[in-house]
Amino acid sequence: MKKITVLLLAALLALSCLAGCGASSKSDLKYIQDKGTMIVGITDYAPMDYKDDNGEWTGFDAELARMVCEKLGVKCEFFVLSDWSKKFYELETKNIDAIWNGMTITEEVKLNTSCSDPYVINAQVLVMKADVVGDYDSVESLAALTFAVENGSAGQEALASCGITGDNVTAVQDQAAALMEVAAGTSDACVIDITMANAMTGEGTSYADLASGMSLTSEEYGIGFRKESDVTAKVNEILAKLRADGTLQALADKYSLTLAG
Repeated sequence: MKKITVLLLAALLALSCLAGCGASSKSDLKYIQDKGTMIVGITDYAPMDYKDDNGEWTGFDAELARMVCEKLGVKCEFFVLSDWSKKFYELETKNIDAIWNGMTITEEVKLNTSCSDPYVINAQVLVMKADVVGDYDSVESLAALTFAVENGSAGQEALASCGITGDNVTAVQDQAAALMEVAAGTSDACVIDITMANAMTGEGTSYADLASGMSLTSEEYGIGFRKESDVTAKVNEILAKLRADGTLQALADKYSLTLAG
């Protein structure tokens, strides 16, 4: 009797292991397609993601995400990340299915996500009042300045690599808030993506009295999916087709961006 009981317990344990293995290996793509929605994590960041006059999300990444979701057969839903530094947590806990917001491909991104192929070229640039930005052309010249920077961003990382941290740096919610700090005079400068600097500063823009200056880095954007997700390969395949038929280039031209590769 004891022998039969032991055998039954062993069989139940084996079945439990198989069920557990099946659950852990479930396709992330199937999970998204079954629920019918891909939740895309973004911030307010022109020209990648921003609201139009009707209050709808638009921009290069917003348009591209909708195109890709259509080809996946799901709806695209945007989720505003209130704290960019918690983006990986939001992804892992399935509050979002993708980080798709002009995200610089860094070692941290590679460690915490399954990242897509690079799709847009970017750089981290200094933004200041237009009449003084030209006076700052070296890392050494930045030492006495105060900065606003998006918390957890590539701009914050670029400043840290220059040895600029601590009381000289104010971490804010997003890059739009960093620009506002400089415009208001509460910070001397900010470091943001060149894509946003080109769209938001200079003559005829929201911040006509601000201008971009020296570049601190050169980099590329990628889309972050969950670790080992099979969505990454599928999205890379779709992006390659959109590039081949000219759709991706036309979208880049619309927003004055340069494609990677």
